[in-house]
Amino acid sequence: MELTPNRFTHAIANGDKQVGVWVSLCSNTAAEVIATAGYDWALIDMEHSANDYHSVLSQLQAFEAYQTTALVRVEWNDAVVVKRLLDLGAPGLLFPMIQSVEEAKRAVAATRYPPRGVRGMAGASRATGFGRIKDYVTRCEDELTVLLQVESRAALDQAEAIGTVDGVSGIFFGPADIAADLGHVGNTMHPEVWSEIRKAAQKLIARGVPVGTLVTDPAFAAELLNEGFTFVANAIDTGLLARAADTALAQTKDLLK
Repeated sequence: MELTPNRFTHAIANGDKQVGVWVSLCSNTAAEVIATAGYDWALIDMEHSANDYHSVLSQLQAFEAYQTTALVRVEWNDAVVVKRLLDLGAPGLLFPMIQSVEEAKRAVAATRYPPRGVRGMAGASRATGFGRIKDYVTRCEDELTVLLQVESRAALDQAEAIGTVDGVSGIFFGPADIAADLGHVGNTMHPEVWSEIRKAAQKLIARGVPVGTLVTDPAFAAELLNEGFTFVANAIDTGLLARAADTALAQTKDLLK
């Protein structure tokens, strides 16, 4: 067996627009519902959800039968967590709250085998097809997506340097935390938030670094993609379910006599 090319890694490197969705329900069934929708990518969240290694594994298995690339947001920039998720077969990772070039290099190193990094060897993991994918260790670096999350004023100031660290596939802007750090907690659409994000994003785009984010307005997601963002998530699974439930209940109640 040979390692399957990572569609998402190559798509963002080529500048192909990728529409994604956030996955927080910790359910392989919910993941399969999302997978059959046809999104380019999905983000299984471990930072702000109840996901653990077992639930992440079951969701990766659900997505694998479909064209949507399932990335995982790790809990923190921790080489042990990274090692375990990569061995489970995660095709890409998003690292939260990267604040400096040093932290960016540490994140990349966690995804690389020695001598280029600190990832431990595991010959019979799910990622290697339980030992059947013979070229895994020589090709995994080229296929893995490594995204770093910029989500503070300090990180915005260093975004260009962070994004051009060797091995970084792209930069993801976290508007909620950026808004909080700029003094607009809870107001992710404040004009200052997007002014600062857009300035940093355009510098990265000019350097050829793919940039992305999460918004919950499909029209705004399209606007950002048309501005040069490469990968944008336009919804969160919990939000989709909540809105659908609220709408269905309200519609029925409105018809009651």
